[in-house]
Amino acid sequence: MAEPALTDELWASIDDVYAAILAHPFIAGLTDGSLNRHAFQFYVVQDALYLGAFARALALTAARAPSEQEILMFCQHAAGALEVERALHAGFFRDFRLSDEQVASTPLAPTTLAYTNHLLTITSTGSFPEAVAALLPCYWIYQQVGTSLLQHGSPDPLYQRWIDTYGGDDFAQIVNDVLALTDQIGHDANTNTLERMKDHFHTSSRYEWMFWDMGYRQEPWPI
Repeated sequence: MAEPALTDELWASIDDVYAAILAHPFIAGLTDGSLNRHAFQFYVVQDALYLGAFARALALTAARAPSEQEILMFCQHAAGALEVERALHAGFFRDFRLSDEQVASTPLAPTTLAYTNHLLTITSTGSFPEAVAALLPCYWIYQQVGTSLLQHGSPDPLYQRWIDTYGGDDFAQIVNDVLALTDQIGHDANTNTLERMKDHFHTSSRYEWMFWDMGYRQEPWPI
């Protein structure tokens, strides 16, 4: 019998985290339209700030990639993150009447700073497989959440725009490419590398829950 794919093992390891994400009032509020607009605005601004660091982490991963195909893929993803998702954020900022200067001058919330530092540390000092595993939850969990919410939709057009982006076919194809690469890496990786990959994947998945919780609470610095 063939061994299970690495992605199957990774997803099974975060069953509890993903269940907690779907049950979180931020996600529930996107679906039924009850999410406080100020909480969504806080989240979107922090997500835009996070995006710059995420694109850098993708570029660092591309630099560590062993083949030209993987270099190209992560460079394209870094450019796409800045172009496509920045366009999504820009639309939200227009709705909120926020200028680019206001967004850029917003301090990173504690969770945003911690999550971006986590990703940048691993992608700059870890191996290529570790970098891929650390980045994967940001792709995969968003796609899974978007697909789940797309089945129900939202009565709020603003929230539906977010759901359509991450639940759509274009984003699904990007995620599928990273999943295929992860399984390929898993087939060739040794035990120690696999354990580090699983640890980074689990940590990033927990940060995903924390990021939505941060937005819901409009997380301040405690001191």
